[in-house]
Amino acid sequence: MKSLFAAATFALILLASCTPKATSVAEAPKSATSTAEQIAQGKTIFETACNRCHKLYEPTQFTSVQWVGIMNTMAPKAKLSDEQHQWVYDYLVSVKK
Repeated sequence: MKSLFAAATFALILLASCTPKATSVAEAPKSATSTAEQIAQGKTIFETACNRCHKLYEPTQFTSVQWVGIMNTMAPKAKLSDEQHQWVYDYLVSVKK
């Protein structure tokens, strides 16, 4: 139980330390409009850009709604274009449990 609490605390600290100082309205990326090739590029971007700063999370670890908030916070830090943001989001939500 202590390890679960420690893991949850660590995750919250990680997310809190990565949040921008300015408050922005979280908007979902557009509906899945990416092609299979763009989704494959999204996977590559996810694996390279996100892995630079922290351990990668499993795409199935969060819901599509949770990924919206995470992506809206992290995409600017990873300097992703709007297109790349969309591709990564579409990749993450395309992975089924």
